[in-house]
Amino acid sequence: GKDQDDVVVPTSGGRYDVHLRARQRVAVYWEEEVSEVRRCTWFYKGDKDNKFIPYSESFSEELEEAYMIAVTLDEWKKKLESPNREVIILHNPKLMVHYHPVASSDDWVSTPTEQGRPRTVKRGVENIAVEIPSGEPLQIDHLVFVVHGIGPACDIRFRSIVQCVNDFRNVSLSMLQAHFKKAQEQQQVGRVEFLPVNWHSSLHSTGVDVDLERITLPSINRLRHFINDTILDVFFYNSSTYCQTIVDTVASEMNRLHQLFLQRNPQFKGGVSIAGHSLGSLILFDLLTNQKADPEEDEHRAQGSRTTSSTGGVEEVKEILKKLELSEYCDVFEKEKMDRQALFLCTETNLKDMGIPLGPRMKILHYISSKREIKFWLHPQSPGDTSTEIVSRTNLNIPLSQVSANYPQLNYKPTIFFAFGSPIGMFLTVRGVKRIDPNYSLPTCKGFFNIFHPFDPVAYRIEPMIVPDLEFEPMLLPHHKGRKRMHLELKEGLTRMSVDLKNNLLGSLRVAWQSFTRAPVPALEAGSTEAEAEAEAGTEKQPDTKPEEPPAAVKEETPLINVGRLNGGNRIDYVLQEKPIESFNEYLFALQGHLCYWESEDTVLLVLKEIYQTQGITLDQALPGSQ
Repeated sequence: GKDQDDVVVPTSGGRYDVHLRARQRVAVYWEEEVSEVRRCTWFYKGDKDNKFIPYSESFSEELEEAYMIAVTLDEWKKKLESPNREVIILHNPKLMVHYHPVASSDDWVSTPTEQGRPRTVKRGVENIAVEIPSGEPLQIDHLVFVVHGIGPACDIRFRSIVQCVNDFRNVSLSMLQAHFKKAQEQQQVGRVEFLPVNWHSSLHSTGVDVDLERITLPSINRLRHFINDTILDVFFYNSSTYCQTIVDTVASEMNRLHQLFLQRNPQFKGGVSIAGHSLGSLILFDLLTNQKADPEEDEHRAQGSRTTSSTGGVEEVKEILKKLELSEYCDVFEKEKMDRQALFLCTETNLKDMGIPLGPRMKILHYISSKREIKFWLHPQSPGDTSTEIVSRTNLNIPLSQVSANYPQLNYKPTIFFAFGSPIGMFLTVRGVKRIDPNYSLPTCKGFFNIFHPFDPVAYRIEPMIVPDLEFEPMLLPHHKGRKRMHLELKEGLTRMSVDLKNNLLGSLRVAWQSFTRAPVPALEAGSTEAEAEAEAGTEKQPDTKPEEPPAAVKEETPLINVGRLNGGNRIDYVLQEKPIESFNEYLFALQGHLCYWESEDTVLLVLKEIYQTQGITLDQALPGSQ
């Protein structure tokens, strides 16, 4: 009996456990209402039903007992009453029917002849056309945590993050079958596991909803409650009190899920990536910028710039002390071999040990604090500033107007960070960041992809903050079937045709005007007229060559753009192709544009392509326009 109690069967790729004894299905990684599991032996099906529905186990046992008695004694036309007081009649082994009363007021007086069309009753699962899914591949190659944005609902159908991530995972399985078939056949590829991270419920369980309810006006009740439940999450994140709750929840939940996943999958050797939608991407970005890299990595990143700054570093410290009117302490700092880099790592205790009095100590610490904030984000004015950024980053808690919070550390180093419909660029700009240093990269994460729909009202670009002086388009995500959408190709074709027509028309008008204004040529000068004709032909051909130049420039644009180290030197901004119906009115589909990522094959394919590329596995066939 004790062994039976402990029988637990993992299902749905290990995300649920079925407790056979208790007949319950329990979610492993997130909170969800426990669902019932039935051992199905008896079924019924009505005229309008498209599938057989199982009876409860207790009533199935009653039916089985009555059936066995009828078979043994060969006594049929047995009548049973279901728990809902509905009548089941066993006419013979091949004909068993379930009558359900039409009216509920006087069920007890109704007879089978007075009731509606009966349901068919069936014993066993033979000849029932049921498609049992083959299940997900057992091999898990990579783990991705997905953080939601504002509010409890994540898509246009008001579904939870769990349901939306389920869609994302299902699309990923179909994309793997379509685009990684060779690798699957060679057993190089299993699947990618996506797990949702929920922070909204933790935030709103702090009692803040009760406080908001007290001050919310009674008018337009539904709209106000919708705003309290969704839009206010942005303001909560900009409050130091609730920001701390949010970042603690996100980091601790991801660490908990990671540890639990490893416990349940001890053979897992793959990497971990993170993805965030809307505000969730900003939360992850702030967490990642505040992670502490290993000392060895910092040494490796800083060694190139340290050689240039070591000699001039001491002089820089003297200039800083002079600016703070503390020149009398220059000898103390020089004796301790304190350069600018070391100065920015100083704590109050360090300065006290050096014998610096309280007043000057406070001035120096205030200067370090203010400069850390600015130099972390802005493009350095001199080569020596780079090392300061790299080193000071490890001790940084408040980069430039970022909300004051103690950002927790993750137990792993994410391979790639994916941002869907992300307002990161806007928030950085509002915080006063004018430019991201091209040499800057996330301390513990090598990859960063900013993916957005062209009509998404919440999404902003990142690359123009790294390369502000150059105007260029984001990378167009190729369609998962291998080409541009038909309406975009048509649009480009019409644009190209109109440019050609315009240039040809201008060329014809120019030739006509030149022939009209040209002076008469004597007949004797035949040689010169031939030369002029050739020159004219040259001028006629010039407009024809112009339309071909822009496409060439577009082709050359991609490799020439240097967008820094934030994504390892690769492009960061990726734009989806809008659907044909969306192109008719971009305002109408703006909200849908922000919530489309969960079922977007193009988004999922980019995520899979980049993840498997880190393992040296490529698509069966490269998509046009992809890197």
